[in-house]
Amino acid sequence: MTPRKAHRRDLIAVSLAVLLVVAAFVVPHLHLGIVTPLINMTPQQVHDFADTAPIFGWWNAHVGWGTGPAILIGVAAVLWGPAVAQRLRWRTLALLTWATSAAWAFSLAMVDGWQLGFAGRLTARHEYLRQVPTITDIPEALRTFARRIPDFQPDSWITHVSGHPPGALLTFVWLDRIGLGGGAWAGAFVVLIGSSAAAAIIVAVRALTDEETARRAAPFVAVAPTAIWIAVSADGYFAGVAAWGLALLALAVSRTVRFPALAATGAGLVLGWAVFLNYGLGLIGLLAAAILACAPNWRAALRVLAVAVPAALAVVAVFAFAGFWWFDGYHAVQHRYWQGIALNRPFQYWSWANLASVVCAIGLGSVAGVGRAFDLTAIRQRAGLNLIVLAALAAILCADMSMLSKAETERIWLPFMIWLTAAPALLPPCSHRWWLAVNVLGALTLNHFILTNW
Repeated sequence: MTPRKAHRRDLIAVSLAVLLVVAAFVVPHLHLGIVTPLINMTPQQVHDFADTAPIFGWWNAHVGWGTGPAILIGVAAVLWGPAVAQRLRWRTLALLTWATSAAWAFSLAMVDGWQLGFAGRLTARHEYLRQVPTITDIPEALRTFARRIPDFQPDSWITHVSGHPPGALLTFVWLDRIGLGGGAWAGAFVVLIGSSAAAAIIVAVRALTDEETARRAAPFVAVAPTAIWIAVSADGYFAGVAAWGLALLALAVSRTVRFPALAATGAGLVLGWAVFLNYGLGLIGLLAAAILACAPNWRAALRVLAVAVPAALAVVAVFAFAGFWWFDGYHAVQHRYWQGIALNRPFQYWSWANLASVVCAIGLGSVAGVGRAFDLTAIRQRAGLNLIVLAALAAILCADMSMLSKAETERIWLPFMIWLTAAPALLPPCSHRWWLAVNVLGALTLNHFILTNW
């Protein structure tokens, strides 16, 4: 494909994405029956749960302590990010990408203020920290976990605890047990782990493709708009864990580490733990399959699987021995899902508006890069970044069609969306500053005009 045709395809992809986002924001105000974010709700409930659909939040033009630092970080990334990413030593670049991502996420959170934007986010009435004081017997909590998922019982779990496997709750319980209780410590933990996904992504891209591509991806993942929801939602933590599991798998498959078997074991353990943080992370198997497809041959892939799968099953066995069976929880959470607001969120709107949320979360620069992933020559050559971007898209579409992800997907799908933020590395380097600027401006605009729920 000629550069001119490729550029035209980028513009078409971005134009369609803009139309999708505009439609998702406008349609709720056109009164089109069930093609709307919420049905059977009072005006107050519509305001509370769908004021800025497809994004979960409220219209509120505001600035805060994080505005200045966020602008400085964004401008610095645009002006110097691509050049610095080419010059630094690899390990320094990986650490700087992580640090920049953490600072960017924290600054965006602080636009809403310390309490509202950071320390208080995980202490809301539906969040995990509200449940932590009630856990006095961890073994008993695990044995009864699945039974307490359905709503309208005297001892039902609160919303977010019921909607996830016990690993998420256990994480915050353990933090509390070691003296790091409260919203500020929980928020710091989530930002630290969630922002580390930026480093994990470029490590994986380097292993699966090449170092040059990873260096081109670094500025984009460091200041991705997804940071708005990495700070502070527990899904940022889930995304970070899953990203490192996949990065370890990539290192094992590519054999770019001294002990590939150890990396494969780590990948199995980390991905096994990830599945007990979020039921939807079962779809991470699609990204793992894409990574395995990059192996030199099928025997190499089988060698990695022979180590990683038993390690993952060991995590399953530990939870089963403790009294929690993943499939029991999954079936119970489906029941709980339809007991709540999901029943009033029509699929006729959210089936496509969810995808508009993805566009908002990854930025238009990432959309342009995703269009480049559909390169048949690169796919036939099993180019790692192309395959993992396509796998992330497939996971998002599967989650969408399941009807178990309606609204709030800008945070729920973080473990998949963060991989799409590396896609601009496929764009011509001469356009990188432009697309970085588009992403940064989009993130700043959204964060300053919408008070996001997370």
